[in-house]
Formats: sequence, structure tokens, C-alpha cells
Amino acid sequence: MIYRTVTEAYSLFRPARRSTPVVFSSPHSGRAYPAAFLAASALDGQMIRSSEDAFVDELFSAAPAHGAPLLLAEMPRAYLDLNRARDELDPAVIEGVTRPPHNPRVSSGLGVIPRVVSQGRPIYRGKIALAEAEARLTRHWHPYHDALHMLMQESLLAFDMAVLIDCHSMPHEAIESHARPGQPRPEVVLGDRFGASAGRDVVERVEAAFRGAGLRVARNAPFAGAYIAQTYGRPSRRQHAIQIEIDRALYMDEARIERRADFAAFQRLIGGVVATIARAFREDGTTLAAE
Repeated sequence: MIYRTVTEAYSLFRPARRSTPVVFSSPHSGRAYPAAFLAASALDGQMIRSSEDAFVDELFSAAPAHGAPLLLAEMPRAYLDLNRARDELDPAVIEGVTRPPHNPRVSSGLGVIPRVVSQGRPIYRGKIALAEAEARLTRHWHPYHDALHMLMQESLLAFDMAVLIDCHSMPHEAIESHARPGQPRPEVVLGDRFGASAGRDVVERVEAAFRGAGLRVARNAPFAGAYIAQTYGRPSRRQHAIQIEIDRALYMDEARIERRADFAAFQRLIGGVVATIARAFREDGTTLAAE
């Protein structure tokens, strides 16, 4: 049995019993676009979805069946980026914000309230009020991270370790632009912030799961992990976080934002990876009853 909790900020799928310290989360696959947000945007409904990790929630949906919780964002990344710190506010898009210390993400328009989507296309015609930005943080950012923190603490208490698999997708062009001549393009990139957010043995087990499924894997290039990996990864405390980036071209038409005809087959492949990761960290005989 799987238990589902739905809030304005997230959906949480829990197994009937926790059997692994692994937690799966997808902070960028939300697609509940508020009507007022769309009306205020300079982009059409298709273009605004370009920064969305479309269908990643479906790819990792097998997690509860293998004893691991799955936390999914409801709001889209273009509305609020959960993989940013709450104080990464962009004065170029939010009225009344004093310019923060230099932050490359904010400067590029990718703060917690993004200014642009992929390819630097502006989301808004003007600025939004600071009160609106704060309301988004209160209603969506804080509840999501409260839930994620709770799940990680549950893992630590029950298994004496926690492993966060932070699930994302990457544009195919990002891989092409960072590819080395003569080298095969990775299909999956694992980000552990160059060893700062996860222990080597933990990363090796996760990498082996993807390689075992026949996928080409790279580490930390072009994506090493952002706020979530940085915040929740504390290897010295037996708390590990790995950002997973999957090439969108493997399962979707990026231009149309549609599933490929063979999406179900790839979903099963990733389901097998999820099962392997959950099993790799399972401690026999130790379980945590779901609430």
C-alpha cells in the first residue's frame, strides 16, 4: 500500500513501510501553473515550460514500491525554484530587494524567483512585488523543505544514515555544449559537489545502478549539484545527497514537451534503477512504519 499526501506545495508518496534510508525528491517537475502567473508572464504556455523537468516525477514513480518515499513539487520551477536558497532574491525582478552579495545564479536570472527560463528568455514583462515573492516562499518553499528535512531525519533515526536522490533532467544541448571531442556523451550526470555532498561509496553504488541499466554516466560536469545537494549533503553526519540529471532526449520530445513513443520502456528502465538504489542501502530487518 502507498500513502499519498497532497498539499499546495507538494505531493508525498510513502510506502506502507520504509525499508531503505533512501529518499527520492523531484523539485522541478511541478506543473501546477497558476492562472494569474501565466497571465502576468511574457511567455506563452509552451515556452514557460522549457525549464520544467517534465515527466521526471513519472520516471521515479516506482520509489514507494521499493520502500522509499517520493517527494514531488506541485509548483513549477518558473514560478519558484526549490533548488535555490530562500534568500537568493533577484533585484532585477523583485521590487524592493536590495542587491545581494555577488551570486552567479541570481545574476543570471536563476534565483529562487526566476527571472528567465531556458535560453535566457524573460518570464515577466516587469517586476513583481516583494510581498508576492515572500508569499510564494511561505506557501511553497518552506513547506517543501520542511517535508524534505522531515524525511531525511526519519531516515537518520531509523537507519543511522540518509541518502537523498535529487531527481532532475537536463537539456540535451547542455550535454552537447560540454562534450569533449571524441568522448561519448553522458546520458546521466551525478552531482555530489565534487565529494562534498555524498560519500564516495554512496556515489559509487548509485553510479553502479545507472551503469547496470546500460546508461552512460558522468560526475559533476556539467552539473555538480545546487542548493539541495549543498544543504542536505553532510557525509560526515551520514547524510548524503546526490543530484541526478537525465538527458531529456532519452524519453521526451524537448521542443513539444511530449513523452516519446517509447517512454514507458524508459520509465521501466529507471524503475529498475530505483529498485537497485533502494536495495543497495537497505538494512534487513530495519523498517519504519509510515504515518
